[in-house]
Amino acid sequence: MERITLFAELIFPIPVEGSFTYRIPLELNELVQVGMRVVVQFGKKKVYTALVRSIHEIPPTTYASKYVLAVLDEKPIVNEKQFVFWEWMADYYMCTLGEVMNAALPGALKLASESKVVLSPEFDGDYKNLNEKEYLIVEALEIQKVLSISDVENISELKKVFPLIKTLIEKKVILLEEELKEKYIPKIETYVQLADDYQSDEALKPLFDQLEKRAYKQLEILIAYLNLSSEENDNFPEIKKSILINRVENGASAYAALEKKGVFVSVMRKESRLQTKDAFDEVSNIELSEVQAKALEEIKTIFTEKEQCLLHGITGSGKTEIYIKLIADTIAQGKQVLYLLPEIALTAQIINRLSKYFGKRVGVYHSRYNQNEQVEIWNKVLDKEDYQSDAYDIILSARSGIFLPYSNLGLIVVDEEHDTSYKQQDPAPRYHARDAALVLAHRHGAKALMGTATPSVESYYNARRGKYGLVNLLSRFGESKLPEVLVADIKVETRRKMMRSHFSSFLLKHIETALENNEQVILFQNRRGFSPRLECEVCNWIPECVNCDISLVYHKQHNRLKCHICGYSTAVPTKCGSCGSSDVKMRGFGTEKVEEDLAIILPKAKIKRMDLDTTRSKYAYEQIFKDFEERNIDILIGTQMVTKGLDFDNVGIVGVLNADNMLNYPDFRAFERSFQMMVQVSGRAGRKNKTGKVIIQTYSPYHSVIRYVINNDYQEMYASQILERRNFHYPPFYRLIKFSLKHKDFHLLNNAAQEFTALLRKEFGNAVLGPEYPMVSRVRGLFLKDSLLKLPKDKSNAQMKVAVKKCIKQFRKLGIYNSARLIIDVDPY
Repeated sequence: MERITLFAELIFPIPVEGSFTYRIPLELNELVQVGMRVVVQFGKKKVYTALVRSIHEIPPTTYASKYVLAVLDEKPIVNEKQFVFWEWMADYYMCTLGEVMNAALPGALKLASESKVVLSPEFDGDYKNLNEKEYLIVEALEIQKVLSISDVENISELKKVFPLIKTLIEKKVILLEEELKEKYIPKIETYVQLADDYQSDEALKPLFDQLEKRAYKQLEILIAYLNLSSEENDNFPEIKKSILINRVENGASAYAALEKKGVFVSVMRKESRLQTKDAFDEVSNIELSEVQAKALEEIKTIFTEKEQCLLHGITGSGKTEIYIKLIADTIAQGKQVLYLLPEIALTAQIINRLSKYFGKRVGVYHSRYNQNEQVEIWNKVLDKEDYQSDAYDIILSARSGIFLPYSNLGLIVVDEEHDTSYKQQDPAPRYHARDAALVLAHRHGAKALMGTATPSVESYYNARRGKYGLVNLLSRFGESKLPEVLVADIKVETRRKMMRSHFSSFLLKHIETALENNEQVILFQNRRGFSPRLECEVCNWIPECVNCDISLVYHKQHNRLKCHICGYSTAVPTKCGSCGSSDVKMRGFGTEKVEEDLAIILPKAKIKRMDLDTTRSKYAYEQIFKDFEERNIDILIGTQMVTKGLDFDNVGIVGVLNADNMLNYPDFRAFERSFQMMVQVSGRAGRKNKTGKVIIQTYSPYHSVIRYVINNDYQEMYASQILERRNFHYPPFYRLIKFSLKHKDFHLLNNAAQEFTALLRKEFGNAVLGPEYPMVSRVRGLFLKDSLLKLPKDKSNAQMKVAVKKCIKQFRKLGIYNSARLIIDVDPY
């Protein structure tokens, strides 16, 4: 029977357009499937892991196809629904499919490096089947152990060495080093068990007598094993070797002697690295209030007609209980659930609440997990049949959870849907996880529920006009009431000299009262570090980053100035870098300074800080939350991490230390985001039958947004913002695309930006704004210049992108600006 020559369309995790055609060797025809990873040569010396997108019989016409070198998987790791979703994302966000693949796959599933070759463990030293060139390579490997592609070229004196390497791989003489150093390494644990010959009292008695006389340490190991067996209520079970030998001092050598005698046998088993908890409660035990029950029924009714629903529930209204009820209904149908959260910090509390009802069926996926843990979660979502009872039906994740290999998704919950953390900034794809989740749900025929106390203007607009269903939950659960919002006018307090450091007397008085009543306090300051800048009193010189156009932030813990963009740090200057004056003062304040100053003012209070600097480790969030819940912390100071969805029952006071920074930020969404952040942080106060207080420090106590927060009036905020958006051509009425050009040469960048914007204006006219420098006009040594395209939502999205791609093509044809990097950000908000 004639064997067919097959070709594979491959996607690479690199920013190149399109796919590439490779030839599948005849011996791999039966092994290669769509969705598998294969190893191929890419370029002259690079070896990459690529994904098989399709298999066909049509050879490329413009180039000679290279061969697939190896197959890495026994079964596909990516399914068709994922590929379709990736292709939508690449098209909508105007990036390459490779960039989406790079963002989607865990790092351990990607290999990319200059290939090295090593001798295969299966090579038995038989040189008879090797030709002269092959013999030279094997001889060199016996001396050097590892050879690079360049080494192979030099030894063989061939320009194209991959055919030679491929032949040696087929003969099982060599291996690519990447195959030996697969990034994902399963966790292997050794278990031990008493050998069959000793699993009776009659056999154990003479063994005891023998060991008691000659080898007492070995006897201790044997006794330790029997004690562990009785603890597990099992006769002669498998016990972890590490636990057994730790029971006896210097137990390793004693165990080894017993194993050599045949008393114990050991077995290696794969184990999960993931921590899981057993369920200990029933969803049916959740008692909803009348208002919650009504909202749940409304959502279910909407889901019979629409795929998407917005749940507008004020803080403390009990949205999570409604989510849990819907999750239970979904998994009872044998479907999967994705629960999205904006911050990793939130997973700590939510995982406890979900595990209470769903136990080991809940998996957590985010960037703080190491590569091996991420692959385990990926596999447990992909292979439900393989993992059976250990498979994950519910995934709790930050935005990256949308890329997991779901096969039967039934529900997506987007909690705190308004949050800006759902927007990916760098690198591409610059997607919005909320919007992408709605598309993902549609692809799976699943339902999507967005929940928040402060909906984004876009989502609320879509719900009001009927695109989404809308359910309101506008009363708090049980007897708890919304907190009282008060304003401290720091302009007046500063004039009267009543401020202590950065705290008004009004705020301090309420903090002291709360501590006297054994209540806890949360203080919000959306700047980390000690002081945002240093400034010379004589000439106003400010130390700046050498790589970025931004001032350096002082961190007292390390006594250094740091850049929060590129990470550059330097020693604190003792004098002005411009005029030489030693009169250099700190300006502004961050969470680190708040923590230090408050410790001086309230020395008996237990104070903790929660920001990026204190939560870098995997379980740092959990520890801080645990300490706060157990009341080991009196005052928690934090950045925006403390504003989102956390539920503590003893918070009496919440303080917003500087509302003006948010209100005066130069962005069309500044008022909306300020309202959202202040309402969210206010929601941390007064839960569980207590009426808390929120104190906002500001120079503008009568600002409209402050008034909206005091009255908890979302409708008024929405009405004012939607009018401005309509009048000034912003979303949800207009679609925005930002084009950023980057280059190290300031003059070349200016010319490139003018040229590219001129091309855009030919296509879109006055809909193009710019080019202009952004607020931070230099990042990591590259200058930036932005242009903005604003088009009505009713214009064809497809036609617009065709026109944009035409402009990009024309711009690249100019040649002289090819070194300028063009970044496209669709929906940059």
